[in-house]
Amino acid sequence: MTNARVVLRNSVIEGSVVLRDGAIRAVDDSPSHLPGAEDFEGDLLLPGLVELHSDNLERHVMPRPGTQWPVDAAVLNHDREMTAFGVTTVCNALSVGEVHSQAMRLALLEEMASGLDRQIAAGTLKADHHLHWRCELSYGGLLELLEPLLEHSRLRILSLMDHTPGQRQFTDEERYATYYQGKFNMSDADLAAFIAERKSDQQRYSQRNRAQTVRWAHERGLVLASHDDATLAHVAEAAADGVAVAEFPTTLEAARAAHEAGQAVLMGGPNIVRGGSHSGNVNALELAEAGTLDVLSGDYVPAALGHAMLLLPRLCEQISLPQAVAMATRNPARAIGLEDRGEIAAGQRADLVRVHDRDGMPGVRAVWCVGERIA
Repeated sequence: MTNARVVLRNSVIEGSVVLRDGAIRAVDDSPSHLPGAEDFEGDLLLPGLVELHSDNLERHVMPRPGTQWPVDAAVLNHDREMTAFGVTTVCNALSVGEVHSQAMRLALLEEMASGLDRQIAAGTLKADHHLHWRCELSYGGLLELLEPLLEHSRLRILSLMDHTPGQRQFTDEERYATYYQGKFNMSDADLAAFIAERKSDQQRYSQRNRAQTVRWAHERGLVLASHDDATLAHVAEAAADGVAVAEFPTTLEAARAAHEAGQAVLMGGPNIVRGGSHSGNVNALELAEAGTLDVLSGDYVPAALGHAMLLLPRLCEQISLPQAVAMATRNPARAIGLEDRGEIAAGQRADLVRVHDRDGMPGVRAVWCVGERIA
């Protein structure tokens, strides 16, 4: 690989990168071209993107409400979509617990995990896949559902989630009503009963479920994430529980407190690309400008991870290109204990992406995982 703009941890150089046996062996900043090497023609060379919270597998398995796609085909389609956008490591965020009886995700949870296992064993997947259980704390059957899932060999993250109306992601109950009434086609009377049930479930189950989930995470050495923290009290509770990743904090106050507590603050790439939160919460760009944004995620749009990464330095003068790239590579990798990837440096895994930067739009031209061309 030569004649590339190589994005290193703290700088961008014009040079070459040598791979051998699945690893980066050398980085050369000389302007001369290596004989026989692939000429990048000035394109960017980045570490492979690391996604900590992808909802994309669920979307492929359930492409429309009430519609199920064959799971193994969905796993393959999801993998190809992720790698097409430069993602070489992905934590598949699957819901454990639900907020509505019409949701299909619980019935398919084990099948989705098994589908990943089958395709990994068959050697058909191109990216490195892991699991991230999104634990809905207000769900009465959470602990019985979660306990057998904790033994999965590719599990890395447990996320503490609570989608009860009137707090966290949905402090504005009108937005909550719009989202769930539209999603499940409820009448006004049905919606009122639904909201009352959700609030009752939170009172009955959330604290018990949270305490046990935290214990299990620590016993197994799993990374804990807290979802949609909105207040200083939320952040303090997360810190006391040993949370390492603050996913999608909904206020600048909470994001700043989480960052200061040593938690990796994660925000969605769609928030950056769209110019704001779809739930009416804090704009991720505000966090970047305040120096409290650590990790980017594609969340529900895989392409948004790389797109937001390249937009950030254009939108926020405090963020350099190496810093933005780290938010999509090194920082998420380190947040879940992966020390072997996320950076272009000798000895790191040869997970790499060739990108043509088209005014902040990433044109992915090639992807390598462990030194093998995968896209």
